Amino acid sequence: MKTHYSSILTFLIISLLTITSCKKEVKIKKPATPKDLLKENIIPKPVTLTATGSSFELNSNSEIHYQSDALKPIANYLSELLQPATGFKLPIKVMSSMPSTDHIYLSLSDSIQHKEGYLLTIKENGIDLKANKPAGLFYGIQTLRQLLPANIELKEKQNNTWLIASGTITDEPSYSYRGAMLDVARHFLGLETVKRYIDLLSFYKINTLHLHLSDDQGWRIEIKSWPNLTTHGGSTEVGGGEGGFFTQEQYKELVKYAQDRFITIVPEIDMPGHTNAALSSYPELNCNGKATKPYTGTRVGFSSFCTDKDITYKFIDDVIRELAEMTPGEYIHIGGDESDATPIKDYIKFINKVQKIVSSHGKKVLGWDEIAHATLEPNTIVQYWARDSTENKNAFNAVKQNAKILMSPATKAYLDMKYDKTTKIGLDWAGLTEVDVAYNWSLENHIEDISKENIIGVEAPLWTETVENIKDLEFLAFPRVIGIAEIGWTPTSQRNWEEYKVRLGKHKDRLDALHVNYYTSELVPWQSTVTDTVVSTPKEN
Repeated sequence: MKTHYSSILTFLIISLLTITSCKKEVKIKKPATPKDLLKENIIPKPVTLTATGSSFELNSNSEIHYQSDALKPIANYLSELLQPATGFKLPIKVMSSMPSTDHIYLSLSDSIQHKEGYLLTIKENGIDLKANKPAGLFYGIQTLRQLLPANIELKEKQNNTWLIASGTITDEPSYSYRGAMLDVARHFLGLETVKRYIDLLSFYKINTLHLHLSDDQGWRIEIKSWPNLTTHGGSTEVGGGEGGFFTQEQYKELVKYAQDRFITIVPEIDMPGHTNAALSSYPELNCNGKATKPYTGTRVGFSSFCTDKDITYKFIDDVIRELAEMTPGEYIHIGGDESDATPIKDYIKFINKVQKIVSSHGKKVLGWDEIAHATLEPNTIVQYWARDSTENKNAFNAVKQNAKILMSPATKAYLDMKYDKTTKIGLDWAGLTEVDVAYNWSLENHIEDISKENIIGVEAPLWTETVENIKDLEFLAFPRVIGIAEIGWTPTSQRNWEEYKVRLGKHKDRLDALHVNYYTSELVPWQSTVTDTVVSTPKEN
């Protein structure tokens, strides 16, 4: 009898184990965590935003799906962006339609009209990101980054729950040109420094980097037909340092790196002034045929190409040709500012000729606002940098010639100006520019009688007389360039300093995670969302 009951018990245990092993594991989905999209701190501020009060959790089961092979690079970018901090190696898959759950789906749609616009829809079961062009998807991803905890930017695995507030964001930029300028001529800043700047600019949806490649103190781009430009002209900088230059291969690498982040490089060769590095390298470019001495100071307005010599225009044609061949963007910047050593009659003749040279190589001209003295070619862009309203006549002359204006007023947009009298680096000839001053203006209202239809966009120049390294660059650029990014993206009617400074202050953790050496202005309520503490002591530059 004992044996009989033992047999029955054994049978029941085996049956139970069999049933259990065959039964499909049921995963119970936990309720979504409530989150309010309206309380997130997105910069630039999106055009429209609707919250639904829930969230999507990014987890190890999530996948990135993309509509067609053309979008695979962006899907890879997103996967690689998320992996270090989350520890998730999210698979990417091509799918012609949106999957049902646990996905981030990237697609293009004609329903999004603006070429840089996007529609981001976040639900409990997934994220749908649509755009008209790949650039819009890239900008939507930058918004998605800002909806994740700030430590998503760290390179080590974090023990987070990765929640993204649910809702819908419809967004597009107000202006097509949203730029920053970096002077690598006064002090040479190398490949990795410029790449770092590109990464930080792209995070805030800036789409253009203007590189000031030549000046009195140095020539920074290899020109194979005129090799002494770099071997001699690139050998020094402000203060007498060793200088440096980009080889053509390095420049191409930089252009590609920027393209992958939807930033267009605009190269500038300044002329006919700001040219001592070239004049020192090739004596035939001087009217007296004698080479000038290398210059390591910061004075401006003393140099000029000889505008009557044929060799000058042969030189410029060669330089523009080689530069145009390496530059896929539509613009070549010809400088044209502070040409005090060039008589105005000669200056006008020179600019007229140089515009035609640029056009002959399939590029459009961009130049500082003084070029409006000349007869402007169709599609030429004039960059306004005047200090006050008494200097607005160049902008008016440009508009009369149907040229578009790129706004860079020195008193608002120049990132090399000091924040206050105690700032250890930077200049002050255009005044002191605190964070509120850099933000509290609009492109379409800055110059009376020049409206939005006359303006292509905004650019924040950073001249490097006092900037020697990435730490200096970041201190002067951040956070002011973030405000410039919002000026170019967000409609003026939706911008307000009192509201913006709170959003900016809550980017503290993100900037810290990105290791940015930003200026902690006392005007901004810097707040850590992790420790909930406020920081008011400015950083040392």
